[in-house]
Amino acid sequence: MRADPGPSLHFGGNAGDYLAYRPDYPEALFAWLAAAAPARGLAWDCGAGSGQAATGLARHFGRVLATERDPRQLALAPRRANIEWRLAAAEDDPGLDGTVDLIACACSLHWFDLPRFYRNAARALKPGGLVAAWTYDWPWTGAPALDAVLERLKTDILGPFWGATAPLYFSGYRDLPFPFPELEPPAFTTAIAESPADLSRFLSTWSAVSRYRDRHGRDPLALVDEALARAWRDRPPPLPLAVPLHLRCGYKAF
Repeated sequence: MRADPGPSLHFGGNAGDYLAYRPDYPEALFAWLAAAAPARGLAWDCGAGSGQAATGLARHFGRVLATERDPRQLALAPRRANIEWRLAAAEDDPGLDGTVDLIACACSLHWFDLPRFYRNAARALKPGGLVAAWTYDWPWTGAPALDAVLERLKTDILGPFWGATAPLYFSGYRDLPFPFPELEPPAFTTAIAESPADLSRFLSTWSAVSRYRDRHGRDPLALVDEALARAWRDRPPPLPLAVPLHLRCGYKAF
């Protein structure tokens, strides 16, 4: 499957918002990945964005290589002594032949040219090394009125602006080709919001919202902000509002 043209470049135009409003991932996820990896020497974070996964990996691995193709995202990434940031696409060969303990793709794998990336991944991993790719779906709350507003935004307003790879993350990566023997991971969730304003800021970072703004010159969230706030007020969801992480994890056979 070929990636959407110009994949992660969708997010560079609002890189500051992406850094501020995309959620961090749970510490339990990184601890589990570190325990499942054959060693904790080197992790490669592909499509690293502004560093939400790389910083978590750096707490568990001696060295992290974080590659990102958009210099606007890279410029905002946090600096850590054991993270090397590199301007590169996931399909570029990083020259790590047989040395990588873990390859992580946080909300990024669906953007890649998968055959090219998987060839690089197989070359970079040591025997028994892991590939872990995770994403989250569009947020749902369990509150009917609030979810109706979110469905209207996702389908009626943003429907024409989702990219060709949208079915992969809306299916929780279940339909994504994954050519590695798989491990069964635990269930993980990540918090995204404590308020309607938090939820709107999170939604503002999605690629279809950027495409809508580019096409129409206005913010699609303005069409639902009042309804979203009213539905939240009438029946607040459990806080913090969290979404499940959909994780595919496999290993390079010996």
